[in-house]
Amino acid sequence: MKTLLLFVATALAEIVGCYLPYLWLRRAGSAWLLLPGAIALTAFVWLLTLHPTASGRVYAAYGGVYVAVAIGWLWAVDAVRPTRWDLLGVLLCLCGMAVIMFSPRSL
Repeated sequence: MKTLLLFVATALAEIVGCYLPYLWLRRAGSAWLLLPGAIALTAFVWLLTLHPTASGRVYAAYGGVYVAVAIGWLWAVDAVRPTRWDLLGVLLCLCGMAVIMFSPRSL
């Protein structure tokens, strides 16, 4: 559970860090949005360092959680209801993440 929560926090930091510059560039937002965006991306990188396994494995598994959080963002922020295909894709990605992170490993 701790690993999953860490992945979710990492994904939220990345999405916020990318969304704020998007608002500035595409929706004529204030340039001040870049400061919290940079802070969020810094937090994203820092959070990646807290994961307890090899970086390649973390990046691969993180991708599955990122997809799930991005679909949640689609619904919560963009006000677009996910389709059943979106949800099926999320389920497949989370299954892949679980296989990568929680499979038995030989020493």
